Amino acid sequence: MRGVRHAITAVLIFIAVAGTLLLGFAILRGRPQDLPWTRLDLGEPIGMFTGRKLAGLTDDYAQCRALLRAAGVRYSMLPPVKGEGQCGYADGLRLGEGGSRGIQFSPASLGISCPVAAALSVWEWNVVQPAAQRRFGARVTRIEHLGSYSCRRIYGRSSGDWSEHSTADAVDIAGFRLSDGRRISVLNDWTKGGEEAAFLREVRTGGCKTFSTVLSPDYNAAHRDHLHLDQAERGEMGWRACR
Repeated sequence: MRGVRHAITAVLIFIAVAGTLLLGFAILRGRPQDLPWTRLDLGEPIGMFTGRKLAGLTDDYAQCRALLRAAGVRYSMLPPVKGEGQCGYADGLRLGEGGSRGIQFSPASLGISCPVAAALSVWEWNVVQPAAQRRFGARVTRIEHLGSYSCRRIYGRSSGDWSEHSTADAVDIAGFRLSDGRRISVLNDWTKGGEEAAFLREVRTGGCKTFSTVLSPDYNAAHRDHLHLDQAERGEMGWRACR
């Protein structure tokens, strides 16, 4: 019994020391987003716990919408949808004309859940735009997508787990348009090499900091033409993945 008490005490001491070190680290860096208990701010750079905080918005629609407004993201709410099985959503929205900071989506009628909109905005500001500026000296003006909400199971099967698309908690990104007129396509540029392929891989990997699951052409042939980004607590495949 004494050994158990000693073990518990050691664990508590470790947690306290780790928490103190983490707090000191975040204070020294001036980055409150690196702390798990601070409030999420979409306008801050991505921190150590940003991804987990974004995923947590799936349980708090009101906070999610307030964070979008505070960050200057224009949107309009969509009426609730109820479909077969678990299909449907209560927190759907459409990003406003000009997107979050001037970016547009094509097609424009992108209806997504609020947590996906929040993660998409943070990804755009901190990953996509910096990568485009660094590699091409241009900014992304348009993100091309294959849609979000679709009442279906994973891979369109007749049975099995429901896709995160069935609740609008996922979006498929097909390509990017730049301010210099360049178009970068997942289907056409992923395997070509060069700056376009490097850019796509950079935004794929960067997406793993804001989304629960990111799947690319490196995962399987079903994703050869898009990046699957979802913001469920566990992700489309039942775990958090970046592939």
